[in-house]
Amino acid sequence: MQGTILIADAIATNRIALKVKLCAAFYQVVQAVDMEEALATARENPPDLVICALTLPGGGAADLCEALKASADTAQLPVLAIGNGDQTTDDTTRALGLAEPSTEFTAQSHCVLIHSDSATSVNWAKQLRPLLRAGLTLANPEEAIRSASKNGPPDAYVLVLSEIPNTANAALRLISVLRANAQTRHAGLLVVQLTPDAAQAATALDLGADDLMTDGFNTAEMVLRLHAILRRKRKTDQLRNTVRTGLKAAVFDPLTGLHNRRYALPHLDQIAEHALETARPFAVMVADLDHFKGINDRYGHAAGDSVLVQTAERLRNNLRGMDLVARIGGEEFLIVMPGTNLSNAESTAADICTDIGNRGFVVPGTPAPVHVTISIGLSIGPMVQDGSPLSAEALMAQADRALYSAKSHGRNQVNLSRPAA
Repeated sequence: MQGTILIADAIATNRIALKVKLCAAFYQVVQAVDMEEALATARENPPDLVICALTLPGGGAADLCEALKASADTAQLPVLAIGNGDQTTDDTTRALGLAEPSTEFTAQSHCVLIHSDSATSVNWAKQLRPLLRAGLTLANPEEAIRSASKNGPPDAYVLVLSEIPNTANAALRLISVLRANAQTRHAGLLVVQLTPDAAQAATALDLGADDLMTDGFNTAEMVLRLHAILRRKRKTDQLRNTVRTGLKAAVFDPLTGLHNRRYALPHLDQIAEHALETARPFAVMVADLDHFKGINDRYGHAAGDSVLVQTAERLRNNLRGMDLVARIGGEEFLIVMPGTNLSNAESTAADICTDIGNRGFVVPGTPAPVHVTISIGLSIGPMVQDGSPLSAEALMAQADRALYSAKSHGRNQVNLSRPAA
């Protein structure tokens, strides 16, 4: 075993998925479902690493770090906290019926042959290059990852397992490294055994090999298998790029770069559900630029677009990375701040009003900065009415009514939604 890792997460599927991947890479895994169990497990048998969800029953990753530091036995334990940004995005895209976002990958017609014997590698390459419809470079196991970082990821790897057991096991571990690396995880992988070994072959496939040659090197067979791997790779890259492009077009506003209504509403539902589970407050704001039609009428729609783009940038600058800001109408924006109480939400909303109203907007074609103000309606969830928590949609409606009130009382201000008695 390479080491012991403690996974602390209240969600069973998260723990199971991590355990499967880590055990495949020869780590010993222990698990905890809440803050108390994580601390007890770490103190009883300190692991080499703690992987912790950002939020746990009984505390969070920050609380766990503080508790571990309080004991000399666990003070130096490394803790990897997994935030909710990617998870929330994943949940939201699933709610939209779209595929999971993927890491950027640029297709290249390039293969890498990994062999611990450089002389054999050179001999094989001479036979392969005239027949292989792709570039081919050579690397030893130690150079494989460094080469990808320096030259970019290849389309496929050919990994040769040595007849020496220790060297072969090291090569098998490289499969896990290649699959875990963001640059190389999508590369095709052909594993070559110099002598047949059924257990070794099964391990290679379990770790993520795409194909296997069990009887050593054969030029024609290797070329055919590599061509098949490269064809599958091109197809999956095309699908991945299509999904990524379609997802971006579906959930982002093309003018401001902010998320749009289609993304924002399912995202708000996710935050509301999480808030009910954790009993933590969150803020919902609906913001609208005041007298925006007058800007379009006086300066033109290009000037109005410029104001919207600059407004989006100012909104982002006043919010945290975990907060959501989306354009949900012509000049209307939705802001969602998870884990935020009333005082902090009001302070942020006031800062936004000040930032928008006190600094003019530099618009091409106008001699002086354009003065713009913004009105904001605010509601805080979870909110209970008639004994039941309000839905995310109802909270947004509350914020929208508060916005209308802010507009009615002079604009350029923040108005808080008050639940009906």
